[in-house]
Amino acid sequence: MPTIIDLSKPIQYNANDPWFMKVKIKHKPHRKAKWLIRFLGLPLKLFPNNFTGWADDTIQKMGVHSTTHIDAPWHYTPTVNGERAKTIDEIPLDWCYGDGIVIDMSHKADFDPITIEDLEMDLDKNDLTLLPGQIVLIRTDRDQFMGTKEFPDRGTGMSAAATHWLIDQGIKVMGIDQWGWDLPLKYQIEQAKKTDNKSAFWAAHLVGQEKEYCHMEQLTNLKSLPPSGFKVAVFPLKIVGASAAPARVVAIME
Repeated sequence: MPTIIDLSKPIQYNANDPWFMKVKIKHKPHRKAKWLIRFLGLPLKLFPNNFTGWADDTIQKMGVHSTTHIDAPWHYTPTVNGERAKTIDEIPLDWCYGDGIVIDMSHKADFDPITIEDLEMDLDKNDLTLLPGQIVLIRTDRDQFMGTKEFPDRGTGMSAAATHWLIDQGIKVMGIDQWGWDLPLKYQIEQAKKTDNKSAFWAAHLVGQEKEYCHMEQLTNLKSLPPSGFKVAVFPLKIVGASAAPARVVAIME
């Protein structure tokens, strides 16, 4: 039997999440269903013995980027090289399952961008070669801050050059275990204002204007994986027209 390792963040309300990413779920008790069944016409005397009703739940608020998710090309830009970008329901499913590679960037300091050289050094260290169709996971260990107010503001981040390089190796899907793919958002804004530099903000995401790819954010538990020798499955919810979707991302080890 294969070993399945969960790489996904629990979907639940967390008071420390930013206001625009809070999740709200209403859990309905079993007894509520009895009133619905009576309304639909089943007499109480015909209820099955020991029937408590059924539980039900409603997602009252959850953005598609609020938890472990995969971004579609549409998230980055309306067009890729002049052609309409794919929404999440249009992503080929064969992109979403493949051999996994973990690149360990946990030594990188907060706000220190990940470079091509960083990626190559770790691949060389583990005697690994990237192949088209693999799914690359960037380990930063910033998932340790999940659930805290620090989570969005801590982390390294992929540089635009490193993102270009992965795509050029044939990698269509990649992911990271911190809040975002780039350097932390507030830090990017501060640097753009400080340097008066238009290219300082969202540079790795905007690689998607030129090259088609998807990345996952808010992965967790990457420290449980070896550098290679496993499969990754990352199937998003089929939300028509969406820029991203939550996904139950797992690693499968034979």
